[in-house]
Order: sequence, then structure tokens, then C-alpha cells
Amino acid sequence: MTGHPPRVGAPDPELKTSPIFDEYDEISLDLELEAGACYFNDVAYPIGQSVLSGSELLHCEERGIWMRRGEMRPE
Repeated sequence: MTGHPPRVGAPDPELKTSPIFDEYDEISLDLELEAGACYFNDVAYPIGQSVLSGSELLHCEERGIWMRRGEMRPE
């Protein structure tokens, strides 16, 4: 990844945001999660994209879900 991930702020409950899971969460196959992108506050991000929500690093995974990948401290 080149540069820093975009800062997206906090999720707005009024806007479309894909589900966010921890690395250790078991994702139920019953959930209808199938998308070619992840959404954060109505903005689509491609599979493989990382974003920074506060200090939390989120990575867009297959099926259009965000996975928490740790924290990044602002520089």
C-alpha cells in the first residue's frame, strides 16, 4: 500500500456502512454479506482497501465486510 490509508471518521448510523468485524469474530455464513466493495458512510471502497476510522485500521475483505486490523497512531 502506498501512502497512508484515507481517514474516514466515525461511522454515521444514517449512512450506509458495511459490517465491521474483529479478526477473531466468527462470521456467520447465514448473513447475506455479498458485495464487490465495502461501504463507509455511503462511500464505496474496493476489496483490499484499508481506511482509518479514528485510530482504528479497517481492511475491506471479500464479501464486502470491514475487518479490524489494529490501530494506527496519528502522526
